[in-house]
Amino acid sequence: MVFSSYLFLFGFLPLALGLYFAVPSRGRNLALTLLSYLFYGWSNPAFCLLLLISTTIDWICGLVLAGATPWGPEPAPLDPGAPRTRRQRLAVAASVISNLSILGFFKYFDFAVGSWNGLAAALGVPAAAIETALEVTLPLGISFYTFQSMSYSIDLYRGRAAAMRSFVDFACFVSMFPQLVAGPIVRFSEVADQLRERRATLVLAARGAALFAVGLAKKVLLANPCGKIADTVFDAAGPGMLDAWYGLAAYSFQIYFDFSGYSDMAIGLGLALGFVFPKNFDQPYRSRSITEFWRRWHLSLSTWLRDYLYLPLGGNRKGPARTYVNLALVMLLGGLWHGASWNFVLWGGIHGALLALERAVGVERLYGRLPGTMRTAVVFGIATIAWVPFRAADFPATLDFLARLAGFAPAAAGAALLPGLLHSPYLLLSFVTAAAVVWLGPPSWTWTRELTPARVATALALFGLAVAALATQKFNPFIYFIF
Repeated sequence: MVFSSYLFLFGFLPLALGLYFAVPSRGRNLALTLLSYLFYGWSNPAFCLLLLISTTIDWICGLVLAGATPWGPEPAPLDPGAPRTRRQRLAVAASVISNLSILGFFKYFDFAVGSWNGLAAALGVPAAAIETALEVTLPLGISFYTFQSMSYSIDLYRGRAAAMRSFVDFACFVSMFPQLVAGPIVRFSEVADQLRERRATLVLAARGAALFAVGLAKKVLLANPCGKIADTVFDAAGPGMLDAWYGLAAYSFQIYFDFSGYSDMAIGLGLALGFVFPKNFDQPYRSRSITEFWRRWHLSLSTWLRDYLYLPLGGNRKGPARTYVNLALVMLLGGLWHGASWNFVLWGGIHGALLALERAVGVERLYGRLPGTMRTAVVFGIATIAWVPFRAADFPATLDFLARLAGFAPAAAGAALLPGLLHSPYLLLSFVTAAAVVWLGPPSWTWTRELTPARVATALALFGLAVAALATQKFNPFIYFIF
């Protein structure tokens, strides 16, 4: 079930909101948990069992960390400065290892076997290949909820939050349907107090509805048409240089509006339910360095990697060389988090190298002579080229597409037909509108903070246009559902 579907908009969502507000406040976490499991298990009920197992492990580890019981008093946060006992260290280790094991098996088993077999074939030792009939299905959103669940035990261990005595309250945190399958990655310390007590107000609901409408419009009116351009180019056999750049730029717009649109809808739904989730995007294509890009793109992931991986590795506290290694390692792992493919590792490696280069040379020294607008254009161009391995099917396809961008590969005979598919008025208008919104439009987070009558009318119009456009589009899952 996806947000941008009639089933969700006019079936599940009204039912969920009606049931949620029909029960007393003390029962809303249970209602939201049950509704979230219904939402998550709609496509495959077996996914719910894995979610429940992961939730139970982390809840038990949290009680052990706090030295608490389900029937005892509410535990207090651990003293951040006090030494941790062996039991507490084992509890946090069990939580982290179990989450990484679940993620590793379901997301990387097939990738690991395939990579090993490819290496065996390349070395001329086919007997070393692993033969298995097991094919592992990737559960929706597993990358998001495992990271989110890990933040619970780590925050408890660091003394930043108190353990949840109630299993229902903790299960609600892990499974909340607005952000379960594609984020933002909400840390436990950010919503712990809201899980215990919150107020759903008309002001929050109004802002949430407006944010949801904007997010739906981003997805349906901008991301999907740009995705059609990108798919046509990347699936074509040998596009020419101009068409290759057109398709790649369209993909840059697609992935931004697709993911930021989902984040807007998730945050909007959270507001309607009384939860305030953190901002996940801050106009990243207006950045003037790759360092700034990662302060604006997928904020919940970049800050998670910073706080739970980069800083524990030493951050920038152990000298320049170690800093560059840490940056590269974190981005390589961040790339692998996105998908079980060497292309994602390459994408993460590109960004890691660029971050290290900017740290070594200095951002101002590297870009300082460029005017502001030109600097933004250069950074957008770099980020856009880096999307090639993210979108291409495999490494050979990545190399081929990069060659076409550079004009080193001749266009195939059938490429002359591409302009007829790509240059329709509708697709061109969608592309130009996407570019205008990226560089001229206000951020949705800020735009919805103060709802004037004109903004309410605009949000309603965007919602109406998006709902109407859905009738002309096929099934359109969000890109980050596969992660």
